[in-house]
Amino acid sequence: MSVIENLEPKLVWKHFDEIRKIPRCSKNEEKIRDYIINFATKQNLKFKTDKLGNIVIIKPASFGMENKPAVVLQGHMDMVCEKNSDVVFDFSKDPIKLKLNGDFLTADGTTLGADNGIGLAMSLAILEDDSLKLGPIEALFTIDEETGLTGAFGMESNMISGKILINLDSEDFGVITVGCAGGGDSIIEFPIKTQQISEDIISINIKVSGLRGGHSGVDIHEQRGNAVKLLTRMLWKASSDYDFFINELKGGDKHNAIPREAYAKVSVKKSDKNKFIDVLKTEEKDILQEIKPVDPNFSIDIEDISKLSITLTKDTQNKILNLLHGLPHGIDKMSYDIPDLVETSTNLASIKFNEKNALIHLSTRSSINSSLQDLRDRIHAIAELSDAKVTEQASYPGWKPNLDSEILKLSKKIFKEMYGKEPKVEAIHAGLECGIIGEKFPGMDMISIGPTLKYPHSPEEQLHVSTVDKTYEFVLELLKNV
Repeated sequence: MSVIENLEPKLVWKHFDEIRKIPRCSKNEEKIRDYIINFATKQNLKFKTDKLGNIVIIKPASFGMENKPAVVLQGHMDMVCEKNSDVVFDFSKDPIKLKLNGDFLTADGTTLGADNGIGLAMSLAILEDDSLKLGPIEALFTIDEETGLTGAFGMESNMISGKILINLDSEDFGVITVGCAGGGDSIIEFPIKTQQISEDIISINIKVSGLRGGHSGVDIHEQRGNAVKLLTRMLWKASSDYDFFINELKGGDKHNAIPREAYAKVSVKKSDKNKFIDVLKTEEKDILQEIKPVDPNFSIDIEDISKLSITLTKDTQNKILNLLHGLPHGIDKMSYDIPDLVETSTNLASIKFNEKNALIHLSTRSSINSSLQDLRDRIHAIAELSDAKVTEQASYPGWKPNLDSEILKLSKKIFKEMYGKEPKVEAIHAGLECGIIGEKFPGMDMISIGPTLKYPHSPEEQLHVSTVDKTYEFVLELLKNV
């Protein structure tokens, strides 16, 4: 029996229990698409898809509600697939294993997929429940939100007709989101040259782990450790005192997740090994003292490996360490207008080697387009100093708050009636599809809401169960009163 089988509202949790069994990593949404289309067919509801794979299911108005305006319920089908390195799990076929501890629902060493699986489940429950007396509903399910908002960008203009949109991808119950940051990625290709060394060396693997990682927008203000940056820092520190040779450097994975783990394969002279490791361990202690309040489990592990004689040349190694050490990560600017809102930041998301290049991926966000481009320009300038090539992927727009929004006014009124207090109204330092949808469909009146979800994009992802029922009832009241 599933640990969520008896939770309320039953229809929502029924669908979430099915969704968590379905592989749906970004760009591999075929099976979740099939589930949603099969659902529409069984419910005798009309649906349409576009060439990218976005889906809209149309539920006609209940009798007597035909004059109500159509409301678009929107969420994304994909999830960030992250796991701890010691967990055996195949996202292409294994169902997410759930753990319920009091009010907290988590997965077992992997991301939970409540971002945005719980939003999908709410939309499907509303579509299925024939007892609800509502106006027309258009349930929009988009693909590939997590790796580039591809579905929203490419959505065809005839997919939806409603002019009111409730996005179900927010992560804090009691907060109504009315704005978000835009963003864009930068890919640095640094040409690498290798050499064969024949000195009396020993090879070791250095692994950084124990970091919390998290969402590169929602969690960036906590200043959690970045495994790639910390590993670079230790190697850069050691490079001034000891001769060592990097064979490989790798860390991070998803552009919107703060790297939790990184490793380097390094060859060092036997006579220098212990002193070299002492430098790393000393730096480890210093780093832990700095980040202990947010990342108390940070550590490095060092183990001997088979001798590796093919290494980076000294010039390549020096340049790549300087480049990684100099590239920005974290908060760049706080908002002048909105207290405690990060305006501009970047996430040094990953590094990996191929045969010719070191590939470094950075993801930059800002609520101000000019600040976004300025930080990307600085990344470009730093990379050029290292003779690296930079490719800037297309940026996506932010969502400018509209405090005169009619759906916002209604949602504030209903929330206070239901819960006896005013909801918070805020913008977030993360990307939501609302920015793109608002640009694509001018005049769209939008809000974003959702249950409380902590630490998305990491294996710590945690859904607060008691807020799911409250959010669902809030959405239903909004739909009844719109």
